[in-house]
Amino acid sequence: MQRLLMKELIKWKHKKNRLPLILRGAHQVGKSWLLNEFGAVAFDDVFYINFESSPELKEVFDGDISPQRITELLGALHGRRIKPNETLLIFDEVQEIPRALTALKYFAESAPDYAVCCAGSLLGVALHSGTSFPVGKVDFLTLKPLNFEEFLMANNEDAMIEFIRGVRGSDMQKIPKAAADKLTDYLKLYFVVGGMPSAVASWLETRDYSLVEERQRNILTTYENDFSKHAPRSVVPKLRHLWNSIPSQMAKENKKFIYGLVREGARAREYEEAMLWLLDSGLLRKVGRITKAAAPLKAYEDLKAFKLYHLDVGLLRVMSELSPSVILDGIRIFEEFKGALTEQFVLSELIGKDFIRNLYYWTSDGKAEVDFVFADDRNIYPLEVKAGKNLQSKSLQVYRERYEPKLAIRTALSNLSLEDGLLNIPLFALFNIENYLR
Repeated sequence: MQRLLMKELIKWKHKKNRLPLILRGAHQVGKSWLLNEFGAVAFDDVFYINFESSPELKEVFDGDISPQRITELLGALHGRRIKPNETLLIFDEVQEIPRALTALKYFAESAPDYAVCCAGSLLGVALHSGTSFPVGKVDFLTLKPLNFEEFLMANNEDAMIEFIRGVRGSDMQKIPKAAADKLTDYLKLYFVVGGMPSAVASWLETRDYSLVEERQRNILTTYENDFSKHAPRSVVPKLRHLWNSIPSQMAKENKKFIYGLVREGARAREYEEAMLWLLDSGLLRKVGRITKAAAPLKAYEDLKAFKLYHLDVGLLRVMSELSPSVILDGIRIFEEFKGALTEQFVLSELIGKDFIRNLYYWTSDGKAEVDFVFADDRNIYPLEVKAGKNLQSKSLQVYRERYEPKLAIRTALSNLSLEDGLLNIPLFALFNIENYLR
């Protein structure tokens, strides 16, 4: 598979003031594979260590953690010298040996020619648990499940991607029906398979929905096992309750998170630690509510009101017990449990865009709610998600009358259009949103 983050890794390699890199991301999104592939493509040699499966290497980081000592010891284990700028040194599951994280400071300060990359599925959890961290001495990148563009790439649809990306600015016009139909079929498939690399690989190898779902259930089981293995024992039951409530939270018309759906009588203070654990591990994503659409958006965030989203649309479908057979039922998959899968998809597409700093949602004093609001360097954009054929959006109209945005966005199954300040982007072309906005 091709991952778009590979381009960022190549840029990191050639940075003038390169620091050690930490690749963040949830369990099983492909961090280890990507770093090893990066090493194979961009370096002469790769030295890969998984600290979870090789705990004996802890001794390497006891005592003196100067880069010279560490590279000499690891080189002896490797059987050949670790060379500056030629060998990629990969520390995987780095949170298992906190002293390895501390050592990054010294690589940054006294040995910047060594290329060091780290990954850790539960790194965020470890840092919140008190693990020391080399502040200002590392670079960060975040890997997520395959987005829709990467899914198309995995299905050898590079020409289709190039065609969509070629539609921009004054050339904006309707996408031909044949292309739109083909992309809609891929989008339905993506809602079923999702973007977890092993699930996508299973689909590409077998074209068997049952085997794909078996792989997805194995991933979900792994996550639940992580709860028991890594979280404090007192938090584990709350983690399970909160995690299993996500489908019902997203099935509501108003998707604001409600603690009462986690467990009857539940209160925020009881579940704060569990929620933080799930957010830090990358399994959930949080979108806050803003009370006013004005810059900076962060200043108008209501910290008590938020929505929680899943890591992956395919895993959410499985947790919701929605059969893959819905793919055969026209556009039903986009409308299931009040468009929750569609909103999850849009969140996942937007959250990976560099030009979008943060995502929020907006509600009026009444019932109007705009699904997402975000800002770039110049403008604030409201974005409404429409799962079905009904494109009427009273909430977006209320927002537009109140704040008069330069441009409002709707994403739906309908074709590309721009009329009276309303830009309609087809769901299957949302990966090209930055070009459309330009």
